[in-house]
Amino acid sequence: MADILSLNASGGIEGAIVCYAPTMITTNGIWQGDNPLDYSLPLFILQLTMIVVITRILVYLLKPFRQPRVISEVLGGVILGPSVLGQYKAFSTKLFPLRSVMVLETMANIGLLYFLFLVGVEMDIAVIRRTGKKALVVALAGMLLPFLIGALFSLLLHDGSNNDPKHKATFILFLGVALSVTAFPVLARILAELKLLNTEMGRLAMSSALINDMCAWILLVLAIAMAENDTTTLASIWVILSSVVFVFFCIFVVRPSVGWIIKQTPEGESISDFNICLVLTGVMISGFITDAIGTHSVFGAFVFGLAIPNGPLGVTLIERLEDFVSGLLLPLFFAISGLKTEIQSIKGPKTWGVVFVVTVLACAGKVAGTLLVSMYYRMPFFEGLTLGLLMNTKGLVEMIILNVGKDQKILDNKAFAIMIIVALIMTSIIIPSVTVIYKPTRKFSPYKRRTVQRSKPDGEFRLLVCVHTPRNVPTIINLIEASHPCKKSPICIYVLHLVELTGRASAMLIVHNTRKTARPAINRTQAQSDHIINAFENFEHHSSGGSYVSVQPLTAISPYSTMHEDICRLAEDKRAAFIIIPFHKQQTVDGGMESINPAYRTINQNLLANSPCSVGILVDRGLSGTTRLGAGQISHHVVVLFFGGPDDREALAYGWRMSDHPGITLTVMRFISPNENNNNFQNFPPNEQQGVAGGVLTIVTGNDQEKQLDEDFLNEFKSRTCHDESIVFIEKIVNNGEETVASIRGIDSIHDLFIVGRGQGMISSLTAGLTDWSECPELGAIGDLLASSDFAATVSVLVVQQYVGMEIHGDFMTTPDSPNEQQLDHFAGGPAVNRRMPPPRDQPLFHSQA
Repeated sequence: MADILSLNASGGIEGAIVCYAPTMITTNGIWQGDNPLDYSLPLFILQLTMIVVITRILVYLLKPFRQPRVISEVLGGVILGPSVLGQYKAFSTKLFPLRSVMVLETMANIGLLYFLFLVGVEMDIAVIRRTGKKALVVALAGMLLPFLIGALFSLLLHDGSNNDPKHKATFILFLGVALSVTAFPVLARILAELKLLNTEMGRLAMSSALINDMCAWILLVLAIAMAENDTTTLASIWVILSSVVFVFFCIFVVRPSVGWIIKQTPEGESISDFNICLVLTGVMISGFITDAIGTHSVFGAFVFGLAIPNGPLGVTLIERLEDFVSGLLLPLFFAISGLKTEIQSIKGPKTWGVVFVVTVLACAGKVAGTLLVSMYYRMPFFEGLTLGLLMNTKGLVEMIILNVGKDQKILDNKAFAIMIIVALIMTSIIIPSVTVIYKPTRKFSPYKRRTVQRSKPDGEFRLLVCVHTPRNVPTIINLIEASHPCKKSPICIYVLHLVELTGRASAMLIVHNTRKTARPAINRTQAQSDHIINAFENFEHHSSGGSYVSVQPLTAISPYSTMHEDICRLAEDKRAAFIIIPFHKQQTVDGGMESINPAYRTINQNLLANSPCSVGILVDRGLSGTTRLGAGQISHHVVVLFFGGPDDREALAYGWRMSDHPGITLTVMRFISPNENNNNFQNFPPNEQQGVAGGVLTIVTGNDQEKQLDEDFLNEFKSRTCHDESIVFIEKIVNNGEETVASIRGIDSIHDLFIVGRGQGMISSLTAGLTDWSECPELGAIGDLLASSDFAATVSVLVVQQYVGMEIHGDFMTTPDSPNEQQLDHFAGGPAVNRRMPPPRDQPLFHSQA
């Protein structure tokens, strides 16, 4: 190292010696004989890589146990720290030497600084104002008892080496806040994992956690002020007053200034890089100011984030920063907490007994406080118990409190390790406990209108529309408009925005503020969701159906692997008759079809297998090129391809409903083989149709039954529409799949929508050989043909699967379309059991004997 002697103003030599070694930052290379681990930059890169890799491995290992990511991040630090690998001197001195701690903690705090800034940007204060009295009382009650328990057990954990009353008060405050806080982002992810995010209890838990978070920040400022200024009470008062002044400065100076910057950006253009850099510099300046006045730097970053107006600037900041900060730098902070944890400091059964007692009583305090309030509001016991368990979620704020307490020597090694373990245990047991305790009762009364065919023509038609991106919206809206909402049969649309559950906190902060003053989006997911909802609400207000269309927006935040469960549960909750979901491919500029996301296909396949009602997969090639016939009138030419079976009957039923619209021209093309043309089921003697022929036992197979149902439905359709000039019925006699394809290709190009049944379980010579080239079996043979790139590139396709689940009525089992269903209805002894189970095509459905 070089010793640099500085000259003073008079020319003399100052006594201070500055030691600086620039060559210790980066290495000259291993070929020069240098060890990279002796230099700060390569050592930091290796440390960061190890932390991220171990954290991701733990996330993967704990995934089957559905543990939050914060557990893996802290455990990763514990494994690398003195509790596990750090016990080996070779490992600790080479990979995590003391000289590297400052660099690690500095980068961890920079990541924490920007993460809290993003949390402030994403957080909508208006949401807290709308939470209501119930959530406020739950939040406060859930904080009070744990705080008192923390204060009580601070006497057991205090080492007694410092008997200063101010130090004891600060210790009590730190422990009380750490035990009473609830981590909002972690709780949101747990609720999404448990499929409770859209439930009444989930919304109450989210609102209460949001209030709890805000109270925790206030207490954190007070705790830090007392910890960093424990010399005089006057200094603490000045710290608090200075913090209040800083908050008002951000509200009345920073926010209007940033708003003025946003207004200078022309509408539709992105925020300039200069303005982005200006805001990011403001984060650093805010952190410096609050650190200088005596509070933690993250408080300044958080308040500065709250001062950023919701809008395009917030969207840009989150898109540019969130993945890097939350994916790379934030795990560094949690890992630092683990590296500081010395489990060896917890010695003896007595100390471990204290850990157990603190864990149990802290958890019990949160549960008891929440349970009392929930019972006051007459919530069921197990719902109140579950809510209390959920409010025990720990996360970022608690880690900040514990780290500040340790840095300020408020918490010793033993107290810090105990509190880290308590936080890990309390958070890790939430999902298993709630899964065991809370089993919501499914209070569904039986209903039969699970299909379009069985829906009452003079009743409300309920649709569940699933949307991934705004691109799906125009065609779906035009399809619904063509479904003819009217006074006789209004349409209720449940719009479900499907959002993947990731590690990003922004996806958790979606709040739909429908039918109120429009609110700018705060992130990309929110912007998409608002765009989708606005489009459907505009359709609701300006559709030709007028007041006969109602829209209810919802959001499903879930992993793609289990997203179909949310869709099915919602469809059953809302008693939907039909689910519309986009195809996993979209049309390219040259007319081809490319996959958007392979996970979308998995969702569609799972939905087809488990749906409690009929499903339509929409292959979107545009349906907006319509001709206006008048005010609110549209014009579409629709083709229904009919081969037979429940799916084709459902497709025809949907097309039949659309034909009532004055702007719809419907063409029904039925494909039959020469044998079927001369041997229709309607020509059979009545006794044979019932399974009895001259007193001899006969068996009507599933295939014969389907033919009978097809004939009955087609005869009814033709008799009721024979005088309607907008409906054309065509029968095509074909011998094989090749002639079928030729007939479909010969259909007039004027048509802009094909509706076809999926044909699940149906075997027909008319489609023989088509499945050999099938790319997407979930669409069926004909649906796959229509969706292929070499077919008519301007025609959208709706592939329909009818719900044909079996209903169990006492000792009887029948399919919904069975002819003797009405005869069996009076045997129903309770709610019907419905499953997506196609009836066997080659087995007897019922027996009769003379």
